[in-house]
Amino acid sequence: MWADSYKEAERYILELPKFTTKNDLEDTRLFLKVLGSPEKGKKIIHVAGTNGKGSVCAYLCSLLQKGGYCIGMFTSPHLVEMRERFRIGKILVTEERFLWGFCYVMERLDKMRALAGKPEYHPTFFELLFLMGMVIFREEKTEYILLETGLGGRKDATNAVQTPILTAITSISLDHMEYLGYTVEEIAGEKAGILKPGVPVVFCDKRNGASAVIEERAQILGNQAIGVGEDDFFYSKLTNKSIDFSMHSLYYGYIRLKLATGALYQAENAAIAVRCMEQIPEGQHMTGKQIEEGLRETFWEGRMEEILPGVYVDGAHNEDGIRAFTRSVEEDGCIGKRYLLFSAVNDKNYGEMISILKGSKLFAEVAVAGIHNIRGAEPEMLLRHFDGMKCSFAADVEQALNGMLTKKKEKDFIYIAGSLYFVGEVKALVRRKSND
Repeated sequence: MWADSYKEAERYILELPKFTTKNDLEDTRLFLKVLGSPEKGKKIIHVAGTNGKGSVCAYLCSLLQKGGYCIGMFTSPHLVEMRERFRIGKILVTEERFLWGFCYVMERLDKMRALAGKPEYHPTFFELLFLMGMVIFREEKTEYILLETGLGGRKDATNAVQTPILTAITSISLDHMEYLGYTVEEIAGEKAGILKPGVPVVFCDKRNGASAVIEERAQILGNQAIGVGEDDFFYSKLTNKSIDFSMHSLYYGYIRLKLATGALYQAENAAIAVRCMEQIPEGQHMTGKQIEEGLRETFWEGRMEEILPGVYVDGAHNEDGIRAFTRSVEEDGCIGKRYLLFSAVNDKNYGEMISILKGSKLFAEVAVAGIHNIRGAEPEMLLRHFDGMKCSFAADVEQALNGMLTKKKEKDFIYIAGSLYFVGEVKALVRRKSND
């Protein structure tokens, strides 16, 4: 047996390098066959993009559940614990099911090595999790699988799945450029690598260069390409707790929608999810009321999430994400001061991210802290970029958050942003304290 407990399996996976060179995609496809082709017979919606992938999956999951379907959802990264990457509907898989999936895959590793003729082969961190997810979803008898890519699309382990019923591409911006390319068009080309012949694609039609690449690829493959632009939905009421907006839909008519979040960018992601539902047969049989209820009942962690009274975390971790974050903060109705707790990882353009935050003039004071991750940027480096603002340095998340909570008055808001890893550390800290 490869592991005797969930924690032991999690520890093994965490020790695998996260950002090593990926194995050949054909190896991942072969491993799926060794596992009995768990993707066969499943209705798979494959989602790529820079920002919003997980949110689109979450909205789709809620909508499909309203239709009465059993959903498996694979997303990344996790915020607090690894089980978050595997959901059956909105529920995390159990520790027992996680352990079962890990052992099921690892017990077939030797057979995979023999068939591939590669005695040294081992799935990477992300590949192993993907393979585990596929066998778990088969065991749970899911009808739909919502599959979020990890990095890129064309070479991503999830692209080993060759027969999705629909693909979706969310907002595209400059991120992971050392892996995906240094222009929006190059990155869009990598994301569009998930497109399959004859399979429709719903995409965020916000950047002309990216849209042109996706549409060209779709045309070559004979796919219908459905763009979702800023004219496809209309805001009506905004608060720091909810967003009211409306859109015209193909089957549900003119629908008025409410999202239980203050994150403005989620209206775009929800609209993409609605357009996705229009492209699948099951979606045609749903009512406008089911669509409205499904979106309203969706909760996705780490996106303008209130974790304590007046304390919000947001997973903004690149320039476009920070711009979207500041637009949401502008509409929060805060009548006191706003404080910001910030951190980032080294391979992001945190200098530009900080420049956007400074330019917004939204925050009275900033604190920077380190992340317990090998990719975390040094807090002293972050501090330098906040020149001209009242900014302090904290040794760790706990010190930074406690310092801000001490200063915070009832009408003040605290925001935490810059990295999903950072958000995860803050959420883990708050969870520990609430359990003490």
